[in-house]
This record gives sequence, C-alpha cells and structure tokens, in this order.
Amino acid sequence: MPRAESSERDLARKGKNRTRAVHAAVVVLSALLLAWPAFYNGFPLLYPDSMTYLGDGQTVARAVFLHHFSDYYGMRSFFYSLGILPFHWNVSPWPIVALQSVLVAWVLWLVVGASGAIGTIGSIGSNAPQRIVTRYLAVVLVLGLLTGVSWYSAFIMPDILGPLVYLAFYLLVFAPETLSRVERVALYAIALWGITAHASHFLLAAGLCLLLTLFAAFERGAFLRRMKGVGAAAAILVVAAAAQMALHGYLYGKPSLNGERPPYLMARIIADGPGRTYLDTHCPQVQWAVCNHLQQLSDDPDDFLWGPSGAFSSATDDEREEMGQQEMPFVLATLRAYPREELAKAAANFRDQLQAFGIYGFDPSPWLLDQFNEVLPRARTSYVASRQAHGSLPLDRFTSIQSSAVFVSLGIIAAYLPFLWRRNSPRLAGLSVIVIAIVVANAIVTGVLSTVDDRYGCRVIWLLPLLAALFLLDLLDQWETAKGSSADRGKPGRA
Repeated sequence: MPRAESSERDLARKGKNRTRAVHAAVVVLSALLLAWPAFYNGFPLLYPDSMTYLGDGQTVARAVFLHHFSDYYGMRSFFYSLGILPFHWNVSPWPIVALQSVLVAWVLWLVVGASGAIGTIGSIGSNAPQRIVTRYLAVVLVLGLLTGVSWYSAFIMPDILGPLVYLAFYLLVFAPETLSRVERVALYAIALWGITAHASHFLLAAGLCLLLTLFAAFERGAFLRRMKGVGAAAAILVVAAAAQMALHGYLYGKPSLNGERPPYLMARIIADGPGRTYLDTHCPQVQWAVCNHLQQLSDDPDDFLWGPSGAFSSATDDEREEMGQQEMPFVLATLRAYPREELAKAAANFRDQLQAFGIYGFDPSPWLLDQFNEVLPRARTSYVASRQAHGSLPLDRFTSIQSSAVFVSLGIIAAYLPFLWRRNSPRLAGLSVIVIAIVVANAIVTGVLSTVDDRYGCRVIWLLPLLAALFLLDLLDQWETAKGSSADRGKPGRA
C-alpha cells in the first residue's frame, strides 16, 4: 500500500512538472510573439533616449559598486539603466527585448487567469484546463498584432514597465489568492522596478493606490482583504521612493526623487503661453535665469529643453541649475497670475493627449546613429541595416490598425459595463476601474505636466483592448454555462 501511494505521488508530481513545463513554454512562445516588431525591424526599436539609458548604466554601476564617482550621471532613470545593464553590457540590446517580452507575457498570463473570465489559473504549475491556454494565446495574439504592446515590448525604453506596474497592483489587490508566494514576490520586484523606471510611473502608481483605497471603502464585505493588497502596493511605492532618494543621495550628496531632472514644468507652462507672458512682464523685477534667454523661448516644450538653440539646452551649467531651483516658484507665480488661461490650456493638452496614441516615435535619428560609436559600437552595423534606420517602418498602417482596435474595444466596454454591474464580478470591476483610470490619469500626467506625445498614450492604450478581450471571454463563459445548464435540464430524470 505505501508503495502504491508513493507511485501515485510520483505520477502526480511528474504530471505537475509536465504541466508547469507546458505553461512555461506557452509564456515563452507568447514572448516571442510579442517581440515580433523587433524581428520585423531587424533590430530592437530605439528612441534617442534609449541610447542614454544604455549608456548611463555603466557610469552609475561604477559609482555604486566600485565607488568610481563621476561629475555627470545623466538625467534618466538610473534604475532602468542598472536593470538592463546585465542584459546588454553595451554589446547588444536583444536580451533586453527578451526580458521585457517575457515579463509582459508572464504578467498577462496571470491577469488573464485571475480576471474571472476564464477561471482561476493560479501559478504556472496549476492543472489548468486546455481552454485556458488556448484563450490566453488568443488574447496575446490579438494584443500582439492589433495594439502597441508588442512594439513597446520590443522598445528599449521603460515605457512598457508602467502598465506592468498597474496590472501587478490589480493582481495584488483583487486576486492575491490566485498567486503563489514566488509569483507574489516576482510581482513585487517587477512593480518596484517599473515605478523607479520613470517619474510618471511613480505618480500614476501613487494615484492608483489612493483610488484603490476609495474602491475598497465601497466593498464592505471585502474591505480588509482589499486593503491588505493596497497596503502591499503602497509598501512597494514607499520602497521605490526610498530607493530613489538613497541612490540620488549617494550619487549627488543630496537625496531626491528625480535627481538632476530638467525643468519640465517650466518648459510646459512657457509653451502654453501664460509662462511666457509672465516672463515678458516680470523679468525686469525677478531676474530669473530663464530671463537671460527670452529670445530663445519656444511654444514647444521639447524645443525649450532639447533644441539646439533652446533656452535650457543652450544655457550654461550654472543657469541650468538655477532654472531647476527656480522652476516651482516660477510655476506657482504664473498660476497665481493667469489661473484661467493656464487651466484652459491644460484642459486642451489633456484632451489632445487622450487622443494621441499612434505607434510613432521610431523614426531614424542622426544623433541616435552617432551614439552607437560610444554606446553600442558592435551593434551599429545591424542597426544601420534595420527598417527603422531606413525610415521604412509602416507606422501609419499599424497606427490605423491600433486605432480601430481601440475604438472597437471602447464600444465593447461601453456595452458590457451595465452587464458587469449586474454580474457582480469584483475582479473584472477592479480591472475596469484600474484600466480606465490609468488611461485618463496618464493623459493628465503626461499631457498637462510634460508634453503631448503619441508615445505617452500608446504605452497604456493597449490596456483597453485587453479589458475588452476579457469582457468577451467572460461573456463566452456565461454563454457556455447557460448552454450547459440547459443541456442538463433536458436530460431524462431532471426537473
């Protein structure tokens, strides 16, 4: 008898291991699908900032691990640069695409399973039915071919990590029981990296914690359980803030959340118009550093910050430091002087950003090409042969495809929401709140506080088709359940 029981346990263990291997293979297959834009391009997709992230990693790592300090570390996220450094070592960015694609595929695996639309998958080693794998692959296929999630998985930028943070919060708050301990810890790590990877991710994650607290307050029966998940998300946020302040304090001798970031708000409010009007009127009295560059002000924030003759880019080092120190006093003074004008402009920027989600930003760049000699010298030849380097990526076509997918998804979501209210599905309701809030809040944070850019909208807009796909799967489950009940009632001997 003991031998028989031992044999059964061995068979069960082997079956579980096979299932785990199959599900892991499914995630890897999905990751390959999500990386298709890089294969199609012939090289990972790049943006001028990509070279900064790739180049800054070694400088920061030398300071952190070898105590070889530098006068300048860059102005991007050091945590994203450090996170991708072991995957490229200034040789090839392909492993970064693999990393990001696997992370996206794995988080989607957990989300699709936990959504309630196709049952609970739990860990990858669970004995999930075949239909779960089939439906998961269908969701990945739809998202990968019709939305920008695949383009941003293959993009050497931290943009894709933002949605992973918000989906991780969804899993921790609304579906913690579907996660194993290992999965939970992995989600903590992904969310921590994603929050520290970009300033907008931090702001959106903080706002999401507040929103989820309010949501939990309306769930009387599940308040404590939801708040436990919100507490975990808030703890990740606190650790992320502490890590950024500690690293910046170590590198610069002064703790801060953003390090030596450019004066984005100054650039935004000047480009909007009220800031420029304020400077024209008050510069003789205030004598701010930006007053030395009145002839170089622009109605484009990017020109102000990065243009060859922009006010910030052409300023001296001392003037740049002064602009950073004077940014908030200048912004607050402008808001007090012209509140209505700036509010109207901010509303217009929000509207424009909400509508801007094209798959753009992958145009060839002479500056980017020049950086290869310093950052990725061995990969330069491969990049030169890519479609991006030749400007031949069909971005308009794929933007049109994604736009159609988004508008169809909005129709599905609008039609399903009344049914969701009657359906009483906390997980789908929670995911709906998160997705809709993030799409709206992202447009506020980026469009109002920085600049209107398709890239900012595109990195989160694919969450709408994801939500619509899960709604459709839930409807399919309800139809199959109703069909099965009807068949049971029709059998002999049943009432």
